[in-house]
Amino acid sequence: MKNFLLGAIGALAMVSSAQAADLAARPYTKAPAMVAAVYDWSGFYLGANGGWGSSRKCYDIVVDFFPPAFSPPRPEGCHDATGGTVGGQVGYRWQSAAWVFGVEAQGNWADFKGSNTSLYFGPPGDNRSRVDAFGLFTGQVGYSWNTFLLYVKGGAAVTRDKYELINTALATVFDRATETRWGGTVGVGAEYSFAPNWSVAAEYDHLFMGTHNLNFTTTGLFLPPGLFTRTDRIRQDVDLVTVRINYRWGGPVIAKY
Repeated sequence: MKNFLLGAIGALAMVSSAQAADLAARPYTKAPAMVAAVYDWSGFYLGANGGWGSSRKCYDIVVDFFPPAFSPPRPEGCHDATGGTVGGQVGYRWQSAAWVFGVEAQGNWADFKGSNTSLYFGPPGDNRSRVDAFGLFTGQVGYSWNTFLLYVKGGAAVTRDKYELINTALATVFDRATETRWGGTVGVGAEYSFAPNWSVAAEYDHLFMGTHNLNFTTTGLFLPPGLFTRTDRIRQDVDLVTVRINYRWGGPVIAKY
């Protein structure tokens, strides 16, 4: 019996060896390619910004106290109202291949102030202006290189403006006017994502705010308050340079081979 078992085991071993010899060699399989992570700019974002601005204003007096109007209007000169700004922005972007499209709303507090001596009123009369707020409502088109994005933008702009005629001899305000002015804007920016959901950007914007006729009224110096004093035609453009930081959500990092 023992000899029979040993013989059976030997026969099985010989059959297994023969079958193994008949098997073909295992084919070579190429290792999978390495995966490179590609940043996706798609998603909502919320951020803050701060920087500097300059508002160029040029005055022409159209009516002084009573009609008729001057023809042509008489120039009063120009000045740049400059200062700092801080605010926030919210938007949404979607990416197709390397192209990035988006929409954004931005609102800022501002302190752009400036003045010039009026060529019409002369010393001691200075025209002084201030932009204390502005907003941008824009569309964006950009091109991305993974975590770096270069974009252009354009749309509507709105500013909140204040104007005063200062009697410099008495250091008092003679008359004033305020307005909310609508115009257009174009801009360009460069943005870098330094973390999966965080990015920092530098941006330049130019605001085309056009020309408006404004009616000024007295403040109570020499005359009762609220009386009409003049109509000025005021042209305005604004230049902005800001640094921005954004937090993005809703757009995952994707992978491509």
